[in-house]
Amino acid sequence: MESALTARDRVGVQDFVLLENYNSEAAFIENLRRRFKENLIYTYIGSVLVSVNPYKELEIYSKQQMERYRGVSFYEISPHIYAVSDNTYRAMRTERKDQCILISGESGAGKTEASKKILLYYAVTCPANDHMAALGDRLLQSNPVLEAFGNAKTLRNDNSSRFGKYMDVQFDFRGTPVGGHILNYLLEKSRVVHQNQGERNFHIFYQLLDGGDDNLLSTLDLERNPQNYHYMVKVCVVPKSHELLSFKLRPLVSSINDKNNWKVVMKALPVIGFTEQEVQKLLNIIAGVLHLGNTQFGEGEEGETYITTETQIMTLAKMISPLNFEQAVCARDALAKAVYGRTFTWLVEKINQSLAVKDSSVIGLLDIYGFEVLQHNSFEQFCINYCNEKLQQLFIELTLRSEQEEYETEGIAWETVKYFDNKIICDLIEEKHKGIISILDEECLRPGETCDVSFLEKLEDTLSGHPHFVTHKLANGKTRRVMSREEFRLLHYAGEVNYNVNGFLDKNNDLLNRNLKEVMCQSDNQILSHCFRKEEVIDQKRQEMAATQFKNSLMKLMEILMSKEPSYVRCIKPNDAKQPGKFDEVLVRHQVKYLGLMENLRVRRAGFAYRRRFEAFLQRYKPLCPETWPNWNGRLVDGVSLLVNHLGYKPEEYKLGRSKIFIRFPKTLFTTEDALEAKKPEIVIVIQSAWRGMKGRRRAKRRRQAAELIRRFIKGFIYRHEEYCPENEYFLDHVRYSFLKNLHKNLPKSVLDKSWPTPPPSLVEASEHLRRLHMRNMVIKYCRRVQPEWKKQMMQKVVASEIFKDQKDSYPQSVGRLFLDSRLEREQINLKVVQTLGNDKVQYGVSVIKYDRRGFKPRPRQLLLTNTYAVLVDRTKIKQKIDYTALRGISVSSLTDGIFVLHMPSEDNKQKGDVVLQCSHVIELVTKLAMMANKINYVNISPGSIRFSMARGKEGIIDFVRGSELKVAKGKRGHLLVVSQQLRLN
Repeated sequence: MESALTARDRVGVQDFVLLENYNSEAAFIENLRRRFKENLIYTYIGSVLVSVNPYKELEIYSKQQMERYRGVSFYEISPHIYAVSDNTYRAMRTERKDQCILISGESGAGKTEASKKILLYYAVTCPANDHMAALGDRLLQSNPVLEAFGNAKTLRNDNSSRFGKYMDVQFDFRGTPVGGHILNYLLEKSRVVHQNQGERNFHIFYQLLDGGDDNLLSTLDLERNPQNYHYMVKVCVVPKSHELLSFKLRPLVSSINDKNNWKVVMKALPVIGFTEQEVQKLLNIIAGVLHLGNTQFGEGEEGETYITTETQIMTLAKMISPLNFEQAVCARDALAKAVYGRTFTWLVEKINQSLAVKDSSVIGLLDIYGFEVLQHNSFEQFCINYCNEKLQQLFIELTLRSEQEEYETEGIAWETVKYFDNKIICDLIEEKHKGIISILDEECLRPGETCDVSFLEKLEDTLSGHPHFVTHKLANGKTRRVMSREEFRLLHYAGEVNYNVNGFLDKNNDLLNRNLKEVMCQSDNQILSHCFRKEEVIDQKRQEMAATQFKNSLMKLMEILMSKEPSYVRCIKPNDAKQPGKFDEVLVRHQVKYLGLMENLRVRRAGFAYRRRFEAFLQRYKPLCPETWPNWNGRLVDGVSLLVNHLGYKPEEYKLGRSKIFIRFPKTLFTTEDALEAKKPEIVIVIQSAWRGMKGRRRAKRRRQAAELIRRFIKGFIYRHEEYCPENEYFLDHVRYSFLKNLHKNLPKSVLDKSWPTPPPSLVEASEHLRRLHMRNMVIKYCRRVQPEWKKQMMQKVVASEIFKDQKDSYPQSVGRLFLDSRLEREQINLKVVQTLGNDKVQYGVSVIKYDRRGFKPRPRQLLLTNTYAVLVDRTKIKQKIDYTALRGISVSSLTDGIFVLHMPSEDNKQKGDVVLQCSHVIELVTKLAMMANKINYVNISPGSIRFSMARGKEGIIDFVRGSELKVAKGKRGHLLVVSQQLRLN
């Protein structure tokens, strides 16, 4: 890292702890901006990596870059996500302790991409075997599947994760990835039934409609237009008539290719262990959610509810008919959310089954939503920000603990660090009986009339006077002007957030009608019956509320993270427009605040700004002290002590630990670095002098060796015809070696190449043995390389040569072109024709032109070859069937035209004479037809004309002449005249 310190004026510092004015937020952001403008998107805060999304591809993620960071000390080279990945991996291997990497940031900051880069690094650089290759593939392929079902387009991000994800990558004792496990948190189920304007539902719905083939959509009773599905459009409902008033299509997103993404997901599902049946059942559920959204309700004169749309799930009508209109709509939406949410959990469990392994070391990856402050903050933002409060609390605690442990290990006195402890906010949210979550649960369970407003009133009664809680009622006059009466404000560690209580109780209840659960339990779809268990319906115990469930899962996550050694990646979004090169300081300042980066920097800088192991410090700066340059052979601590004393370090500027030097001020380090830069010209002169002397000595040594070699070579040449002896052994060995070396470079590459270098007299017999062995080896390799498809191609080409070589003018052009299995795609052959053929599969198909026997009118047809006969097809109808056994012969001209005639027996009443056809692939077609019909010897090539039989014993004639362009027309005397294009000779 220190190698770039001299460029700090241009690109800033690579570690924020080296900022001179580390308490200045402006200096922090300016350092970020400088680096961002130079495409340096990574910066450290000690061991924490800060990543700024560049919104463009950078050439810093190649395999060569991975090797550059592999096994290298964390601070030796520039900051990178690979450095964090490698440092975490090596810590797991050497310390035998589980690790975790916590990735946080707001939507669009690049969290998911960071986790992908980490997984890719482990897949490429870790020890590999066949099992690991398959596992790495499953780990990587799980990403597009989870993104399809758990990500959506939001106003801030076209591929926003709408759930939190913690993944354990499991390693065996050799450091090979052998398994994985995923935990998911707080899927945004409400998005299934409603999205804000400018946003979309989960990707999978659009991928299915845009990428699914027509047969699949027909099976699922779906139409390709998203406008036809209410859960994919913004819907407004008029309470009196309960009819659809207006809707607005979800926006088309240029950065999202749903059709291509569908292919990626469909390819990934089998890789991670999904069977075809499971994929079909999964898609049935996705389609079912869309159909469920199209179930609309009306309200009768007496308030009763009825379904106004036709639907196949009549049971649903019976289950919700006692409800009023609003309750029916809520029940429908609750069912859709429950089905999708539980299916997503099942999907994660299924992926875990394909990755599962026991007894291993792990590296955990936490990709979770960052602190959110929107225009309208509701229950989801409350849970997300509560999660970030807990993570911030853990982050500060673990950072302080890590700092204190390092100081104690090195024998440096620990200095108390002042920082904001957000435990007071965590307690405000989660404390038993008095916390916001407890009050919310209590209000949901309280008998009698309860509503969101009564919940807010209960908060005001219980929490009034708390320094981090404010409502309109409790606020001063200035705050009341900007707060709604339906909001409460929390003063988070990252800033103030107003939460609107509307919907809090409903979202916390997250209840599904018991009757609907019973229906789901009885589903024939095994995924649904697994997600909705009968025990759940029978059990009378009330389920935990949504906020409590989230709190408990968050507590378990904290336990997991506390048991591991953490590393941190903080992701920042530079602008809202997703525009490369644009740096919005206001937006970045908010994120720096929300991510607690300044607090982290203050904790890290509370003691010493810079620390490095003795050997690294001495190796870099030893040229600055005569006693340590060029080599120091004593104890490292003594060498460092001599060096810093020579540099004039004051006692308050540094401390020597047991294995590291601690430098308090960045200025001290910068002065040392500048001194090294000034010393480099002098060092260069010393190195150049030593290098020139060494080069001179090497040159003299090579001359002596060359003279001795020439002397031995001349002597050997003189005695070359004598028996092998000390005088000629070097020369004869050299001749043999030269021959074998030349032979190695010039071995024949093909069985057709008969060349072989001439051997010296002493190697004639050995050379002949080698030649035979090499030829035999080439023949064996060639035979093994020939694939069945290529063998088939070669056989067809040999037959084509037997028939057409030196016979037809267009044959030489066809030699270099591969024969295709068919010239027609499956979709081009009508389904009715395929059904009519039955078990006789089409082996080859091609478009042809058939000429009528009378008048020679051209008609487009398809010629299909099966194993036993050929058929001529006109669109959906088979016009003529030609049995191979009845085929008398095939005639073609010797020119370049594509005319050929199939001769049929005149006594066959089913046939109306010979068939005159034209095809642009006549060499390929005739070859395949002759082979299938076993009529290779019945192909006739006529140079001038072809006679063919017509109905009632009449005979027709085709005349062939050369011309400037191909032309087929009726000629004189009723003949068919074919003008063949003259081939141009180069």
